[in-house]
Amino acid sequence: MATSLTVNGKKVSVDADPSTPLLWVVRDTLGMTGTKFGCGMQLCGACTVHLDGQPVRSCGTPLSAAAGKKVTTIEGIGATELGKKVQAAWRDLDVPQCGYCQSGQIMSATALLASNPKPSDADIDAAMDGNACRCGTYPRIRAAIHKAAGTKEG
Repeated sequence: MATSLTVNGKKVSVDADPSTPLLWVVRDTLGMTGTKFGCGMQLCGACTVHLDGQPVRSCGTPLSAAAGKKVTTIEGIGATELGKKVQAAWRDLDVPQCGYCQSGQIMSATALLASNPKPSDADIDAAMDGNACRCGTYPRIRAAIHKAAGTKEG
């Protein structure tokens, strides 16, 4: 069964079971491997994408939930002004260590700044809760979010 959706600004039709997790559609069917599989239980955030601008865990989001909607992945977030700012802050502050979780971190951070352009530390902590980083780069993640927001020097 074909499902139509827009991924990173391009309309696509995907022939997959509607219950297939969006993560596997993005990675395997569409070949965009920046979105990572972490836990498969919506707990770690490595698979975060935007669905109509809202961050969702794609490992637990069925393709049917994305039908007719706009999906933005890490490959597409840099096409937005805010996404460019967040990615630049990540680079400027050398946020990634191993880097595995960083696409999900960037997607969550971008969604936060879209809804709250000047977040406090508490706002950042709440929005980023559920995005796990095994390397413990949380202080650099927070600093990069502040830098992208222009609220503190990172």
